[in-house]
Amino acid sequence: MLIDLARTSAAVAADAARLAKIRHLAELLSRVDPDEAEIAIAYLSGELPQRQIGVGWRGLQDLPEPRQIASATLTQVNDLLSRIKAQAGPGSQATRKDLLAELFRSVTRQEQSFLLRLLGGELRQGALNGVMIEAVAKAAGVPAAEVRRALTLRGWLPAVGSAALTGGVDALRAFRLEVGRPVSPMLAQSAPSLAAALAKLGGTAALEWKLDGVRVQAHRSGPDVRIFTRTLDDITAQVPELAEVVLALPADDLVLDGEVIALRADGRPEPFQVTASRVASKTDVARLRESVPLSVFFFDALRVAGADLLDLPDADRHAALAGAVPETLLTPRLVTADLDEGTAFYADALRRGHEGVVAKSAATPYAAGRRGAGWIKVKPRHTLDLVVLAAEWGHGRRQGKLSNLHLGARDPATGRFVMLGKTFKGLTDELLSWQTERFLELADGPADHWVVPLRPELVVEIAFDGVQRSPRYPGGMALRFARVLRYRPDKTPQDADTVDTVRALLL
Repeated sequence: MLIDLARTSAAVAADAARLAKIRHLAELLSRVDPDEAEIAIAYLSGELPQRQIGVGWRGLQDLPEPRQIASATLTQVNDLLSRIKAQAGPGSQATRKDLLAELFRSVTRQEQSFLLRLLGGELRQGALNGVMIEAVAKAAGVPAAEVRRALTLRGWLPAVGSAALTGGVDALRAFRLEVGRPVSPMLAQSAPSLAAALAKLGGTAALEWKLDGVRVQAHRSGPDVRIFTRTLDDITAQVPELAEVVLALPADDLVLDGEVIALRADGRPEPFQVTASRVASKTDVARLRESVPLSVFFFDALRVAGADLLDLPDADRHAALAGAVPETLLTPRLVTADLDEGTAFYADALRRGHEGVVAKSAATPYAAGRRGAGWIKVKPRHTLDLVVLAAEWGHGRRQGKLSNLHLGARDPATGRFVMLGKTFKGLTDELLSWQTERFLELADGPADHWVVPLRPELVVEIAFDGVQRSPRYPGGMALRFARVLRYRPDKTPQDADTVDTVRALLL
């Protein structure tokens, strides 16, 4: 029942200890109805199986009086949320409002509070993937490593957790890399210099250009090709030239990892916003293809000719990639232990307008969905992907615009975001107008106050000169000379950098 989730959520939020959170979650999962396990894990992870249902902060105001006795099941709630999402066309807004009122009339006050935080993106109780993986493993009596492995292949923890709870290890081992079903991409850690990256990797590494494009995962099974983003969204129809490239490859059973990017006539990259806008556009694709053509560069292979490669070392995966893809479609790569040679390669990437390089260990397997220690990105400036927690109304030339951003890094121990400072630098007039409109949609409180709190959904890339100790902010740290580079619609708050990453840069 929903009331059980609401009570467990409150207990998890109230207990700061990681092991206590795992215990609360595991106790609930061990007794949840098998048919509702997937819903339970999704809700307690702060997710909706429907992802978005078209209800914003304003739609969650003026709710009806609650029931006195709890009776709502997870299935009933989820069915209502699906009906809300399905509304479209004339009259849909009114129907959505009526269905939302029906939902909130059917639950108690504690359940209403839980749903408000769930639908508003505010269920910050520390039940992130790491904690939930351990809870699922404990409740199902299986090794956590088996859950992580299955999650690598399935990409969505609620489905993996449900399988573990109902079928144990055998059900988890039944997950395979499926062509057409995306997996969460492997991510890179950061290093302040190429020398530091090489030292961390043991001296020898494969260096690859870090392109300023959109991460893509290309799947092919015979004549069928599907392209996914790093957030696992299907964008096949939006990038027809990429689908054609994959379809022209000799192997017809593939899963490739790469970057799609808009290049100028001289081969230099367009600004990231140009590529992101082109990839996001669902209309006028044929015209946009002519005006903003896309190129693709692959740097990893998860499957080639029907063989799964996830567990192989990077060197073997790249050899398979090079055998399946023409050199013109490969990300430039250099294997070296020589710092001078690596520095020249790095400088060449920067000279051509790219972000930097990614240094890779030849021995590392593909750590899907994690910042694996075997991949380290190096850029000429410090940058972080942070979450916008609030914004302040501007004054003077910025009167009437939400300007000064409150920036937060994710705390993996609690699931909350730790504020690291503010910035209004780097914002163009166009960006100010866009973010003001978007912030008002994400407002998590009255918009007429000087500071407007926001649901933590937007990721922004911030450049800065360093990190210093500061008692002014909760994390005891502050960014020096922070400035906005760009928003990252291709990233979710779970992809944001952590306080541990920031702390490693502390002066």
